[in-house]
Amino acid sequence: MMLDFGEPPSLTSRADEYKKIFTSHQRTKEFKGHTAKVHSVGWNCEGKYLASGSFDQTVSLFAFNQSSLSKILSFTEHEGSVDQLCWHKTNPELLCTAGGDKTVRIWDTRQIKCCSTINTKGENINIRWSPDGKTIAVGNKEDLVTFIDTRTCQKIIEKQFNYEVNEIGWNNSGNLFFITNGLGAVPVFQYPELQVLHVAKGHCGTCICIDFDPTGKHFAVGSADASVSIWLVDSFVCVRMIPRLSWPVRALHFSHDGNLLAAASEDLFIDVSEVSTGARVFDIPVETPTFTVAWHPKRYILAYACDDKEIYDRKKDVGTLKLFGFSN
Repeated sequence: MMLDFGEPPSLTSRADEYKKIFTSHQRTKEFKGHTAKVHSVGWNCEGKYLASGSFDQTVSLFAFNQSSLSKILSFTEHEGSVDQLCWHKTNPELLCTAGGDKTVRIWDTRQIKCCSTINTKGENINIRWSPDGKTIAVGNKEDLVTFIDTRTCQKIIEKQFNYEVNEIGWNNSGNLFFITNGLGAVPVFQYPELQVLHVAKGHCGTCICIDFDPTGKHFAVGSADASVSIWLVDSFVCVRMIPRLSWPVRALHFSHDGNLLAAASEDLFIDVSEVSTGARVFDIPVETPTFTVAWHPKRYILAYACDDKEIYDRKKDVGTLKLFGFSN
């Protein structure tokens, strides 16, 4: 089922073409990265590195060679769970992480230690790098969002919210800042003034996750009502609802060309949709809930990580990353 609001239907759907691609490229490869559950995965802007953050308090860095991953570094300076990470938008060497140890850390992949540590007021759970690379925004469990100047590594703004703050992020131009919240809405702020410009409301449950497509046209929101909404960035019009999942949507990510959207939840599949129509392209089967997904920035390869699975009194998939999209 799909509901459209305001955007003319696409004249040409490539859903069948994508289905053929993924039917012949549905092989998944697994890679050991940690000793505990993986919370976050992300590719650098060139697609040469994949990073992962884990409950084991480490950040792992992998080199990607077109068909496999090779672990090359493990950053161990966090003293708490690494809950989310993100890369600099244009510098392929810079990575930042949000930790339960009340720190934000910036890493240069050419070094074995973090180059900057910023102490914050709470356990951090969300982090985003601004498009121009000058600012990092981090949100904590107490609904405080802190903006950090990456040139000085100093906190420049702290804004306390009186509602549940989930994921955060800028539009591709960097002049708007978005928050998904517990009221089923997405407040949009002018940046850097942080004045409310609009409130996008399209869900009947908590809005959990958000992502922006690389072309700058759309953003997508995942909600506790088990649906995904797709919006126009310029007008804040909801153009599509995709309610195929049965559990709260925990993670979203657009493909490199903005044509596909992956959505993950506690359902035992990752839903891959065509953005222009909302049509199902492919379901990636999983054995346990999935809370982090990331498309490669140049290819239809999806990185993701699932909950650890216990079988016959032993742990399976502990600290494992998966890549989907290789030919059979």
